[in-house]
Amino acid sequence: RKIPTATPSSTTNNNKIIPSYPELDFRSGARIEDLNRLIQEFSKHDQREYDDQRALEIHTAKDFIFSMLGMVQKLDQKLPVANEYLLLSGGVREGVVDVDLDELSVYARGTDYDMDFTLLVPALKLHDRNQPVTLDMRHSALCHSWLSLRLFDEGTINKWKDCCTMVDHINGATNYFFSPTLVADWFYESISVVLVEIQKKPQRGMPRVEKVERNGTIISVILGVGSSRMLYDILPVVSFKGWPAVAQSWLMENHFWDGKITEEEVISGFYLVPACSHKGRKENEWRLSFARSEVQLKKCISASLMQAYQACKAIIIKLLSRPKAISPYHLRSMMLWACDRLPATYLSQEDFSAHFLLGLIDDLQNCLVNKMCPNYFIPQCNMLEHLSDEMAMLHARKLSSVRSDPAEHLRTTIEHAKAANRLTLDLHWRGSASNLPSPQSDAGGEHQPDDRLAKKLQQLVTENPGKSISVFINPDDVTRPHFRIDDKFF
Repeated sequence: RKIPTATPSSTTNNNKIIPSYPELDFRSGARIEDLNRLIQEFSKHDQREYDDQRALEIHTAKDFIFSMLGMVQKLDQKLPVANEYLLLSGGVREGVVDVDLDELSVYARGTDYDMDFTLLVPALKLHDRNQPVTLDMRHSALCHSWLSLRLFDEGTINKWKDCCTMVDHINGATNYFFSPTLVADWFYESISVVLVEIQKKPQRGMPRVEKVERNGTIISVILGVGSSRMLYDILPVVSFKGWPAVAQSWLMENHFWDGKITEEEVISGFYLVPACSHKGRKENEWRLSFARSEVQLKKCISASLMQAYQACKAIIIKLLSRPKAISPYHLRSMMLWACDRLPATYLSQEDFSAHFLLGLIDDLQNCLVNKMCPNYFIPQCNMLEHLSDEMAMLHARKLSSVRSDPAEHLRTTIEHAKAANRLTLDLHWRGSASNLPSPQSDAGGEHQPDDRLAKKLQQLVTENPGKSISVFINPDDVTRPHFRIDDKFF
Protein backbone atom coordinates (compact mmCIF):
# COMPACT_ATOMS: atom_id res chain seq x y z
CA ARG A 1 0.00 0.00 0.00
CA LYS A 2 1.26 3.42 -0.91
CA ILE A 3 1.44 5.70 2.12
CA PRO A 4 0.02 9.19 1.42
CA THR A 5 2.61 11.92 1.77
CA ALA A 6 2.02 15.55 2.63
CA THR A 7 3.59 18.29 0.58
CA PRO A 8 4.34 21.33 2.70
CA SER A 9 3.25 24.79 1.72
CA SER A 10 4.97 27.72 3.35
CA THR A 11 4.27 30.94 5.17
CA THR A 12 6.60 33.80 6.03
CA ASN A 13 7.21 35.17 9.49
CA ASN A 14 9.81 37.97 9.98
CA ASN A 15 11.35 37.08 6.60
CA LYS A 16 11.75 33.43 7.65
CA ILE A 17 10.07 30.74 5.59
CA ILE A 18 8.10 28.39 7.86
CA PRO A 19 6.63 25.31 6.17
CA SER A 20 2.97 24.61 6.99
CA TYR A 21 1.54 21.14 6.54
CA PRO A 22 -2.04 20.01 6.03
CA GLU A 23 -3.49 18.47 9.18
CA LEU A 24 -2.70 14.76 9.29
CA ASP A 25 -3.87 11.76 11.29
CA PHE A 26 -0.73 10.61 13.14
CA ARG A 27 -1.70 6.90 13.08
CA SER A 28 -2.55 6.50 9.39
CA GLY A 29 -0.98 9.53 7.75
CA ALA A 30 -4.33 10.36 6.15
CA ARG A 31 -5.20 14.02 5.57
CA ILE A 32 -7.94 15.16 7.88
CA GLU A 33 -9.52 17.21 5.09
CA ASP A 34 -9.68 14.08 2.90
CA LEU A 35 -11.39 12.10 5.65
CA ASN A 36 -13.87 14.95 6.20
CA ARG A 37 -14.64 14.97 2.48
CA LEU A 38 -15.21 11.18 2.43
CA ILE A 39 -17.52 11.37 5.46
CA GLN A 40 -19.52 14.12 3.73
CA GLU A 41 -19.76 11.99 0.58
CA PHE A 42 -20.95 8.99 2.59
CA SER A 43 -23.60 11.14 4.30
CA LYS A 44 -24.83 12.33 0.91
CA HIS A 45 -25.42 8.76 -0.26
CA ASP A 46 -26.66 7.46 3.10
CA GLN A 47 -29.25 10.19 3.72
CA ARG A 48 -31.56 10.12 0.77
CA GLU A 49 -34.19 12.53 -0.46
CA TYR A 50 -37.49 11.12 -1.68
CA ASP A 51 -40.21 12.72 -3.75
CA ASP A 52 -43.81 12.90 -2.59
CA GLN A 53 -44.63 9.56 -4.22
CA ARG A 54 -42.01 7.68 -2.21
CA ALA A 55 -43.03 9.52 0.96
CA LEU A 56 -46.66 8.51 0.41
CA GLU A 57 -45.58 4.88 -0.09
CA ILE A 58 -43.82 5.02 3.28
CA HIS A 59 -46.95 6.45 4.86
CA THR A 60 -49.16 3.78 3.24
CA ALA A 61 -46.96 0.99 4.63
CA LYS A 62 -47.13 2.57 8.11
CA ASP A 63 -50.94 2.75 7.98
CA PHE A 64 -51.10 -0.89 6.88
CA ILE A 65 -48.94 -2.00 9.84
CA PHE A 66 -51.07 0.00 12.30
CA SER A 67 -54.31 -1.39 10.85
CA MET A 68 -52.85 -4.90 11.11
CA LEU A 69 -52.09 -4.31 14.81
CA GLY A 70 -55.66 -3.08 15.32
CA MET A 71 -56.89 -6.42 13.97
CA VAL A 72 -54.44 -8.29 16.23
CA GLN A 73 -55.96 -6.49 19.21
CA LYS A 74 -59.45 -7.60 18.16
CA LEU A 75 -58.43 -11.27 17.90
CA ASP A 76 -58.29 -11.94 21.63
CA GLN A 77 -58.26 -8.49 23.29
CA LYS A 78 -54.79 -9.12 24.72
CA LEU A 79 -53.22 -5.87 23.49
CA PRO A 80 -54.36 -2.67 25.24
CA VAL A 81 -57.29 -1.02 23.44
CA ALA A 82 -55.69 2.41 23.80
CA ASN A 83 -52.06 1.87 22.91
CA GLU A 84 -49.01 3.98 22.21
CA TYR A 85 -46.36 2.75 19.79
CA LEU A 86 -42.83 4.05 19.41
CA LEU A 87 -41.74 4.12 15.76
CA LEU A 88 -37.99 4.42 15.14
CA SER A 89 -36.33 4.96 11.78
CA GLY A 90 -33.82 2.20 11.21
CA GLY A 91 -34.25 -1.53 11.80
CA VAL A 92 -32.93 -3.41 14.80
CA ARG A 93 -29.78 -4.28 12.81
CA GLU A 94 -28.97 -0.54 12.85
CA GLY A 95 -28.71 -0.50 16.64
CA VAL A 96 -31.79 1.62 17.37
CA VAL A 97 -32.61 -0.66 20.33
CA ASP A 98 -30.43 -2.87 22.51
CA VAL A 99 -31.32 -6.39 21.34
CA ASP A 100 -29.14 -9.35 20.39
CA LEU A 101 -28.50 -9.68 16.68
CA ASP A 102 -27.24 -13.28 16.67
CA GLU A 103 -30.60 -14.82 15.72
CA LEU A 104 -31.49 -12.31 13.01
CA SER A 105 -31.57 -13.14 9.33
CA VAL A 106 -29.23 -11.01 7.24
CA TYR A 107 -31.10 -8.34 5.28
CA ALA A 108 -29.38 -5.75 3.11
CA ARG A 109 -30.64 -2.35 2.01
CA GLY A 110 -31.04 -2.28 -1.75
CA THR A 111 -31.20 -6.07 -2.04
CA ASP A 112 -34.03 -6.80 0.43
CA TYR A 113 -35.54 -3.43 1.36
CA ASP A 114 -35.31 0.31 0.71
CA MET A 115 -36.35 1.74 4.10
CA ASP A 116 -36.28 0.11 7.54
CA PHE A 117 -38.11 0.85 10.77
CA THR A 118 -38.41 -0.54 14.29
CA LEU A 119 -41.80 -0.51 15.98
CA LEU A 120 -42.17 -1.07 19.74
CA VAL A 121 -45.67 -2.39 20.50
CA PRO A 122 -46.65 -2.49 24.20
CA ALA A 123 -48.26 -5.81 25.12
CA LEU A 124 -48.61 -4.49 28.68
CA LYS A 125 -48.53 -0.95 30.05
CA LEU A 126 -47.80 0.19 33.57
CA HIS A 127 -48.48 3.92 33.38
CA ASP A 128 -50.20 4.68 36.68
CA ARG A 129 -47.34 4.34 39.16
CA ASN A 130 -45.12 7.05 40.60
CA GLN A 131 -41.41 6.86 39.91
CA PRO A 132 -39.02 5.33 40.64
CA VAL A 133 -40.24 1.97 39.32
CA THR A 134 -38.81 -1.00 41.24
CA LEU A 135 -38.41 -4.19 39.18
CA ASP A 136 -37.72 -7.74 40.34
CA MET A 137 -34.05 -8.18 39.39
CA ARG A 138 -33.19 -10.89 41.93
CA HIS A 139 -33.01 -13.59 39.25
CA SER A 140 -31.38 -11.49 36.53
CA ALA A 141 -28.15 -9.95 35.36
CA LEU A 142 -27.82 -6.16 35.52
CA CYS A 143 -30.01 -4.31 33.00
CA HIS A 144 -32.45 -7.25 32.96
CA SER A 145 -35.54 -8.21 34.90
CA TRP A 146 -38.27 -10.76 35.29
CA LEU A 147 -41.82 -9.35 35.30
CA SER A 148 -44.42 -10.69 37.70
CA LEU A 149 -48.04 -10.11 36.75
CA ARG A 150 -48.76 -9.38 40.43
CA LEU A 151 -48.27 -5.75 39.41
CA PHE A 152 -51.42 -5.99 37.26
CA ASP A 153 -55.15 -6.53 37.85
CA GLU A 154 -56.92 -9.90 37.78
CA GLY A 155 -58.34 -9.31 34.30
CA THR A 156 -54.87 -8.72 32.86
CA ILE A 157 -53.51 -11.85 34.56
CA ASN A 158 -56.33 -14.01 33.14
CA LYS A 159 -55.77 -12.62 29.63
CA TRP A 160 -52.03 -13.34 29.62
CA LYS A 161 -51.80 -16.56 31.71
CA ASP A 162 -51.01 -18.61 28.62
CA CYS A 163 -47.98 -16.39 27.90
CA CYS A 164 -46.48 -16.82 31.37
CA THR A 165 -44.23 -19.21 33.21
CA MET A 166 -45.51 -20.21 36.64
CA VAL A 167 -43.76 -20.45 40.00
CA ASP A 168 -45.60 -22.04 42.93
CA HIS A 169 -44.85 -20.72 46.42
CA ILE A 170 -44.87 -22.62 49.70
CA ASN A 171 -48.04 -20.80 50.80
CA GLY A 172 -49.88 -22.25 47.80
CA ALA A 173 -49.99 -19.04 45.75
CA THR A 174 -48.93 -19.11 42.10
CA ASN A 175 -46.81 -16.33 40.66
CA TYR A 176 -47.10 -15.72 36.92
CA PHE A 177 -44.02 -14.35 35.16
CA PHE A 178 -44.57 -12.67 31.80
CA SER A 179 -42.52 -14.66 29.28
CA PRO A 180 -40.83 -12.81 26.38
CA THR A 181 -40.54 -15.98 24.30
CA LEU A 182 -44.18 -17.02 24.83
CA VAL A 183 -45.36 -13.46 24.12
CA ALA A 184 -43.30 -13.47 20.89
CA ASP A 185 -44.84 -16.85 19.94
CA TRP A 186 -48.34 -15.44 20.44
CA PHE A 187 -47.51 -12.21 18.61
CA TYR A 188 -46.07 -13.98 15.54
CA GLU A 189 -49.03 -16.37 15.34
CA SER A 190 -51.53 -13.52 15.70
CA ILE A 191 -49.84 -11.38 13.03
CA SER A 192 -49.72 -14.38 10.68
CA VAL A 193 -53.47 -15.07 11.17
CA VAL A 194 -54.36 -11.41 10.57
CA LEU A 195 -52.22 -11.16 7.41
CA VAL A 196 -53.90 -14.27 5.96
CA GLU A 197 -57.30 -12.65 6.59
CA ILE A 198 -56.22 -9.33 5.06
CA GLN A 199 -54.90 -11.04 1.93
CA LYS A 200 -58.20 -12.85 1.42
CA LYS A 201 -59.77 -9.46 0.64
CA PRO A 202 -57.13 -7.48 -1.25
CA GLN A 203 -57.86 -3.84 -1.92
CA ARG A 204 -56.49 -1.58 -4.61
CA GLY A 205 -53.25 0.09 -3.49
CA MET A 206 -52.83 -2.26 -0.51
CA PRO A 207 -49.18 -3.11 0.28
CA ARG A 208 -47.85 -6.47 -0.86
CA VAL A 209 -46.67 -8.66 2.02
CA GLU A 210 -43.35 -9.90 0.64
CA LYS A 211 -42.00 -11.53 3.80
CA VAL A 212 -43.05 -12.29 7.37
CA GLU A 213 -40.29 -13.84 9.44
CA ARG A 214 -39.71 -14.66 13.08
CA ASN A 215 -36.21 -13.62 14.17
CA GLY A 216 -35.91 -14.74 17.78
CA THR A 217 -38.42 -12.52 19.60
CA ILE A 218 -38.62 -10.01 16.72
CA ILE A 219 -41.19 -10.22 13.92
CA SER A 220 -39.80 -8.84 10.65
CA VAL A 221 -42.29 -7.82 7.96
CA ILE A 222 -41.26 -6.60 4.50
CA LEU A 223 -43.98 -4.75 2.58
CA GLY A 224 -43.98 -3.73 -1.05
CA VAL A 225 -45.81 -0.48 -1.82
CA GLY A 226 -45.64 0.73 -5.41
CA SER A 227 -41.94 0.38 -6.17
CA SER A 228 -40.74 0.67 -2.53
CA ARG A 229 -39.95 -2.07 -0.02
CA MET A 230 -40.30 -1.31 3.70
CA LEU A 231 -38.83 -3.47 6.45
CA TYR A 232 -40.61 -3.31 9.81
CA ASP A 233 -38.97 -4.99 12.80
CA ILE A 234 -41.81 -5.29 15.33
CA LEU A 235 -41.10 -5.98 19.02
CA PRO A 236 -43.66 -6.78 21.72
CA VAL A 237 -42.60 -4.77 24.78
CA VAL A 238 -43.73 -3.74 28.25
CA SER A 239 -44.13 0.02 28.60
CA PHE A 240 -43.56 1.98 31.83
CA LYS A 241 -43.99 5.60 32.75
CA GLY A 242 -41.41 6.99 35.15
CA TRP A 243 -37.86 5.79 35.70
CA PRO A 244 -36.38 2.53 37.01
CA ALA A 245 -34.84 2.62 40.48
CA VAL A 246 -31.72 0.82 39.18
CA ALA A 247 -30.94 3.86 36.97
CA GLN A 248 -31.76 6.47 39.60
CA SER A 249 -28.11 7.33 40.36
CA TRP A 250 -27.55 8.22 36.68
CA LEU A 251 -29.87 11.20 37.15
CA MET A 252 -27.59 12.59 39.86
CA GLU A 253 -24.64 12.98 37.45
CA ASN A 254 -23.90 15.88 35.08
CA HIS A 255 -24.73 15.17 31.44
CA PHE A 256 -24.26 16.82 28.06
CA TRP A 257 -27.99 17.39 27.67
CA ASP A 258 -28.31 19.41 30.89
CA GLY A 259 -29.96 22.75 30.08
CA LYS A 260 -30.81 21.69 26.50
CA ILE A 261 -33.79 19.48 27.28
CA THR A 262 -35.64 18.99 30.54
CA GLU A 263 -35.20 16.04 32.85
CA GLU A 264 -38.92 15.35 32.45
CA GLU A 265 -38.40 14.80 28.72
CA VAL A 266 -35.51 12.40 29.33
CA ILE A 267 -37.17 10.26 32.01
CA SER A 268 -40.72 10.14 30.64
CA GLY A 269 -40.66 6.36 30.38
CA PHE A 270 -38.78 3.16 29.57
CA TYR A 271 -39.44 -0.32 28.21
CA LEU A 272 -38.73 -3.95 28.82
CA VAL A 273 -37.77 -5.52 25.47
CA PRO A 274 -37.68 -9.28 24.77
CA ALA A 275 -33.94 -9.94 25.12
CA CYS A 276 -32.07 -11.79 27.84
CA SER A 277 -28.54 -11.75 29.24
CA HIS A 278 -26.01 -14.35 28.09
CA LYS A 279 -26.54 -16.48 31.20
CA GLY A 280 -30.21 -15.64 31.73
CA ARG A 281 -33.34 -17.70 31.15
CA LYS A 282 -34.75 -16.74 27.76
CA GLU A 283 -38.26 -17.68 28.75
CA ASN A 284 -38.33 -15.25 31.70
CA GLU A 285 -35.81 -12.45 31.26
CA TRP A 286 -36.49 -9.04 29.72
CA ARG A 287 -33.95 -6.27 29.02
CA LEU A 288 -34.37 -2.65 30.06
CA SER A 289 -34.53 -0.29 27.10
CA PHE A 290 -34.30 3.50 27.18
CA ALA A 291 -35.29 4.02 23.54
CA ARG A 292 -37.73 6.80 24.45
CA SER A 293 -34.98 8.70 26.29
CA GLU A 294 -32.52 8.20 23.43
CA VAL A 295 -35.02 9.88 21.10
CA GLN A 296 -34.72 13.00 23.23
CA LEU A 297 -30.92 12.83 23.72
CA LYS A 298 -30.30 12.70 19.97
CA LYS A 299 -31.72 16.21 19.68
CA CYS A 300 -28.62 17.42 21.56
CA ILE A 301 -25.99 15.69 19.39
CA SER A 302 -24.22 17.83 16.79
CA ALA A 303 -24.63 17.12 13.07
CA SER A 304 -20.89 16.56 12.60
CA LEU A 305 -20.71 13.96 15.38
CA MET A 306 -23.82 12.24 14.03
CA GLN A 307 -22.26 12.06 10.56
CA ALA A 308 -19.11 10.47 12.03
CA TYR A 309 -21.26 8.01 13.99
CA GLN A 310 -23.21 7.01 10.86
CA ALA A 311 -20.02 6.44 8.89
CA CYS A 312 -18.39 4.47 11.72
CA LYS A 313 -21.56 2.38 12.13
CA ALA A 314 -21.58 1.51 8.42
CA ILE A 315 -17.94 0.40 8.64
CA ILE A 316 -18.38 -1.83 11.69
CA ILE A 317 -21.63 -3.41 10.42
CA LYS A 318 -19.68 -4.73 7.42
CA LEU A 319 -16.45 -5.46 9.25
CA LEU A 320 -17.71 -7.03 12.49
CA SER A 321 -20.88 -8.72 11.23
CA ARG A 322 -19.59 -12.29 11.65
CA PRO A 323 -19.13 -13.52 14.29
CA LYS A 324 -21.55 -11.12 15.98
CA ALA A 325 -19.92 -9.74 19.12
CA ILE A 326 -20.24 -5.97 18.65
CA SER A 327 -23.52 -4.33 17.72
CA PRO A 328 -24.17 -0.77 16.52
CA TYR A 329 -25.85 -0.19 19.89
CA HIS A 330 -22.44 -0.47 21.59
CA LEU A 331 -21.17 2.28 19.29
CA ARG A 332 -24.22 4.42 20.08
CA SER A 333 -23.51 4.05 23.82
CA MET A 334 -19.89 5.12 23.33
CA MET A 335 -21.02 8.18 21.39
CA LEU A 336 -23.25 9.19 24.32
CA TRP A 337 -20.36 8.72 26.76
CA ALA A 338 -18.16 10.86 24.49
CA CYS A 339 -20.80 13.60 24.61
CA ASP A 340 -20.57 13.58 28.41
CA ARG A 341 -16.76 13.51 28.37
CA LEU A 342 -15.96 16.20 25.80
CA PRO A 343 -16.84 19.92 25.74
CA ALA A 344 -19.92 20.83 23.73
CA THR A 345 -17.95 23.57 21.93
CA TYR A 346 -15.52 20.94 20.65
CA LEU A 347 -18.24 18.51 19.55
CA SER A 348 -20.12 21.23 17.69
CA GLN A 349 -17.19 22.02 15.34
CA GLU A 350 -18.54 21.56 11.82
CA ASP A 351 -15.28 20.37 10.23
CA PHE A 352 -14.30 17.89 12.96
CA SER A 353 -16.15 14.83 11.62
CA ALA A 354 -12.85 13.10 10.82
CA HIS A 355 -11.58 13.59 14.37
CA PHE A 356 -14.86 12.22 15.73
CA LEU A 357 -14.73 9.17 13.46
CA LEU A 358 -11.16 8.35 14.48
CA GLY A 359 -12.08 8.88 18.13
CA LEU A 360 -15.05 6.51 17.90
CA ILE A 361 -12.84 3.83 16.35
CA ASP A 362 -10.27 4.35 19.13
CA ASP A 363 -13.02 4.15 21.78
CA LEU A 364 -14.45 0.97 20.31
CA GLN A 365 -11.02 -0.65 20.11
CA ASN A 366 -10.32 0.33 23.72
CA CYS A 367 -13.62 -1.22 24.79
CA LEU A 368 -12.72 -4.48 23.07
CA VAL A 369 -9.19 -4.70 24.46
CA ASN A 370 -10.52 -4.13 27.98
CA LYS A 371 -13.82 -5.99 27.42
CA MET A 372 -15.60 -3.01 28.97
CA CYS A 373 -18.53 -1.07 27.51
CA PRO A 374 -20.75 0.45 30.24
CA ASN A 375 -24.42 0.92 29.51
CA TYR A 376 -25.00 4.69 29.29
CA PHE A 377 -28.01 4.69 31.62
CA ILE A 378 -26.85 1.91 33.97
CA PRO A 379 -23.03 2.29 34.01
CA GLN A 380 -22.54 -0.62 36.41
CA CYS A 381 -23.77 -2.88 33.59
CA ASN A 382 -20.85 -3.92 31.32
CA MET A 383 -22.33 -4.86 27.95
CA LEU A 384 -19.16 -6.73 26.85
CA GLU A 385 -18.68 -8.77 30.01
CA HIS A 386 -19.63 -11.99 28.24
CA LEU A 387 -16.96 -11.69 25.50
CA SER A 388 -14.18 -14.25 25.43
CA ASP A 389 -10.61 -12.95 25.26
CA GLU A 390 -10.21 -14.55 21.81
CA MET A 391 -13.33 -12.89 20.41
CA ALA A 392 -12.41 -9.49 21.84
CA MET A 393 -8.91 -9.60 20.36
CA LEU A 394 -10.18 -10.81 16.98
CA HIS A 395 -12.44 -7.77 16.67
CA ALA A 396 -9.81 -5.42 18.10
CA ARG A 397 -7.39 -6.55 15.37
CA LYS A 398 -10.04 -5.94 12.71
CA LEU A 399 -10.54 -2.43 14.04
CA SER A 400 -6.80 -1.88 14.04
CA SER A 401 -6.83 -2.42 10.26
CA VAL A 402 -9.52 0.28 9.95
CA ARG A 403 -7.55 2.67 12.12
CA SER A 404 -4.45 2.11 9.95
CA ASP A 405 -6.29 3.13 6.78
CA PRO A 406 -9.61 4.84 7.55
CA ALA A 407 -9.81 6.47 4.10
CA GLU A 408 -9.85 3.12 2.31
CA HIS A 409 -12.59 1.76 4.56
CA LEU A 410 -14.64 4.93 4.04
CA ARG A 411 -14.31 4.53 0.26
CA THR A 412 -15.55 0.94 0.53
CA THR A 413 -18.49 2.06 2.65
CA ILE A 414 -19.36 4.76 0.11
CA GLU A 415 -19.34 2.18 -2.70
CA HIS A 416 -21.70 -0.04 -0.68
CA ALA A 417 -24.08 2.91 -0.16
CA LYS A 418 -23.96 3.78 -3.86
CA ALA A 419 -24.67 0.17 -4.86
CA ALA A 420 -27.67 -0.01 -2.49
CA ASN A 421 -29.04 3.24 -3.93
CA ARG A 422 -28.59 1.93 -7.49
CA LEU A 423 -30.55 -1.23 -6.65
CA THR A 424 -33.31 0.87 -5.12
CA LEU A 425 -33.44 3.22 -8.13
CA ASP A 426 -33.48 0.33 -10.59
CA LEU A 427 -36.45 -1.20 -8.81
CA HIS A 428 -38.16 2.19 -8.63
CA TRP A 429 -37.83 2.79 -12.36
CA ARG A 430 -38.92 -0.75 -13.22
CA GLY A 431 -41.94 -0.25 -11.00
CA SER A 432 -42.77 3.06 -12.67
CA ALA A 433 -42.42 1.51 -16.11
CA SER A 434 -44.80 -1.29 -15.11
CA ASN A 435 -47.46 1.26 -14.07
CA LEU A 436 -47.81 -0.23 -10.60
CA PRO A 437 -50.90 1.14 -8.86
CA SER A 438 -50.25 4.10 -6.64
CA PRO A 439 -51.35 3.89 -3.02
CA GLN A 440 -53.01 7.25 -3.63
CA SER A 441 -55.26 5.78 -6.33
CA ASP A 442 -58.70 4.49 -5.50
CA ALA A 443 -61.17 2.39 -7.45
CA GLY A 444 -62.41 5.53 -9.15
CA GLY A 445 -59.17 5.61 -11.10
CA GLU A 446 -58.62 9.38 -11.26
CA HIS A 447 -55.32 10.32 -9.57
CA GLN A 448 -56.13 12.81 -6.84
CA PRO A 449 -53.54 14.21 -4.40
CA ASP A 450 -54.25 13.62 -0.71
CA ASP A 451 -54.69 17.05 0.90
CA ARG A 452 -53.98 15.53 4.31
CA LEU A 453 -50.59 14.17 3.27
CA ALA A 454 -48.50 16.94 4.79
CA LYS A 455 -50.23 16.60 8.16
CA LYS A 456 -49.93 12.82 8.18
CA LEU A 457 -46.28 12.84 7.22
CA GLN A 458 -45.40 15.02 10.21
CA GLN A 459 -45.65 11.80 12.22
CA LEU A 460 -43.02 10.13 10.07
CA VAL A 461 -40.45 12.54 8.72
CA THR A 462 -37.84 14.41 10.68
CA GLU A 463 -37.98 18.05 11.56
CA ASN A 464 -35.09 18.79 9.20
CA PRO A 465 -36.37 21.08 6.47
CA GLY A 466 -36.25 19.62 2.97
CA LYS A 467 -36.86 21.12 -0.42
CA SER A 468 -40.30 22.57 -1.00
CA ILE A 469 -41.33 19.76 -3.36
CA SER A 470 -39.73 16.84 -1.54
CA VAL A 471 -39.61 15.13 1.82
CA PHE A 472 -36.28 14.50 3.57
CA ILE A 473 -35.88 11.24 5.48
CA ASN A 474 -33.00 10.91 7.94
CA PRO A 475 -32.41 7.14 8.34
CA ASP A 476 -31.08 7.49 11.90
CA ASP A 477 -33.70 9.82 13.27
CA VAL A 478 -37.04 8.92 14.81
CA THR A 479 -40.63 10.01 14.50
CA ARG A 480 -43.18 10.99 17.11
CA PRO A 481 -45.01 8.25 19.00
CA HIS A 482 -48.25 7.06 17.39
CA PHE A 483 -51.51 6.37 19.16
CA ARG A 484 -54.31 3.93 18.46
CA ILE A 485 -57.71 4.29 20.17
CA ASP A 486 -60.05 1.60 18.93
CA ASP A 487 -59.50 1.56 15.16
CA LYS A 488 -58.57 5.22 14.76
CA PHE A 489 -54.96 6.06 14.02
CA PHE A 490 -53.54 9.55 14.28
